[in-house]
Amino acid sequence: MIDLKTVDKTWTLFLDRDGVINYEKKNDYVKTWDEFKFYDNALDGLTWVKDLFGTIVVVTNQKGVGKGVVTTFNLNTIHQNMIAEVLLRDGRIDKIYHCPDLEDDAPNRKPNAGMAFQAKKDFPSIDFSKSFMVGNKLSDMGFGRNAGMHTVFVATTNPEVPFPHPLIDLRYNNFGAFAYDLTK
Repeated sequence: MIDLKTVDKTWTLFLDRDGVINYEKKNDYVKTWDEFKFYDNALDGLTWVKDLFGTIVVVTNQKGVGKGVVTTFNLNTIHQNMIAEVLLRDGRIDKIYHCPDLEDDAPNRKPNAGMAFQAKKDFPSIDFSKSFMVGNKLSDMGFGRNAGMHTVFVATTNPEVPFPHPLIDLRYNNFGAFAYDLTK
């Protein structure tokens, strides 16, 4: 069991986007800012944890870009507006990494750990053994495991995933509940 009281500025928080920060569209993609909707507790959570972690990054598979369904311009607009809203609520996201690749074995596509290594290159102080990956899919948990992180499954979109599970260290109903536990 992980002692959440050990989390300090030497730790890093990796977050998935769809299904963790914002509502995921079933069998579709969030294509524009108008379609993006925060989970109420996600904005609170990003405010609660901003001073706990040295680095907070988002790692998101974005196959819709690779398929041409979501434009790079729209994805960048979504991410710029998302960060602006987080800042307005006094939260923090240091950087967003996305993978548009269609092939499941692409090095940057979760569960592969390529985006973790991109983040480590940009933020050399990242220690994967002192990192959490928070996601709503087993591919997120695989990403965390493949990079040597602790994993936190949020059951927002896939509550049927069993727990305990070998890829999952902690399980919460949503990111806000995990963030709240970190601040207790």
